[in-house]
Amino acid sequence: MTAKKIDGKAVAVAMTEETRIRVERIKAATGIVPGLAVILVGEDPASQIYVRRKADQCRAVGMMSVEHRLPSDVTERQLLDLVQRLNADPAVHGILVQLPLPPHIAAAKVIEAIEPAKDVDGFHPTNVGRQVVGSGGITPCTPMGCMILLKQELAELAGKDAIVIGMSNIVGKPLARLLLQEECTVTVAHKATVDLEEKVRRADIIVSAAGAPALVKGSWIKSGAVVIDVGINRVERNGKKTVVGDVAYEEAGHAAAITPVPGGVGPMTIACLLQNTVEAAERALGL
Repeated sequence: MTAKKIDGKAVAVAMTEETRIRVERIKAATGIVPGLAVILVGEDPASQIYVRRKADQCRAVGMMSVEHRLPSDVTERQLLDLVQRLNADPAVHGILVQLPLPPHIAAAKVIEAIEPAKDVDGFHPTNVGRQVVGSGGITPCTPMGCMILLKQELAELAGKDAIVIGMSNIVGKPLARLLLQEECTVTVAHKATVDLEEKVRRADIIVSAAGAPALVKGSWIKSGAVVIDVGINRVERNGKKTVVGDVAYEEAGHAAAITPVPGGVGPMTIACLLQNTVEAAERALGL
């Protein structure tokens, strides 16, 4: 048995085309161009790459992309003032603050300063709360992308045993909530979890967002399970830097389907960000 490779890139391309069509409809109906503002603090190389990709994709679908690049020694007050200006700008429908931030800036304080309707990352406590009680709210991009891929592979999620490895506010916790809403039986594992191997062996759905290369061994994976690998780990192999996931991909051939790294969840995150932004624009414009 050879596991099906889940092509997140292809799914993301289809989603992005749908977003482009929605952008054109907004322009035709209102004359307004949906706008995303991205704030990058400092010069972290990975963050710079992510921001550039987001800006390129925005422009590709016809949206306005505004980048605010701030030095690493910017004060928290200066950053908060910028967020407030963007909150008040009617041309900006989505605001994204690229994480991580320098240690002298409280990330939670900055996230809470974003107007919830423009929080296209879905991290504001108001959006989190609405998600928890099932009353709307903007869904975080990476968990949304994971759920889209899972629903394409599984006709029915209800009743499935799922394990989420990782309990971050960005992926692990919101993804566990989304799986619960689909009536999965969900285990959330983390660094203090005892006997992780045994818990993974029971799962029909395995999602790893731990940031630990080859954490999940092939022998842990039940035959026929669907595996979503969110991990992005830079390692050295044969003297070259390469990117790998949390799952030992080459050992997982007996899974029903698995996302590769790269090319799995990563493209979905940006596609979902664009979708969140166009939906925020539609709400703001009453469409």
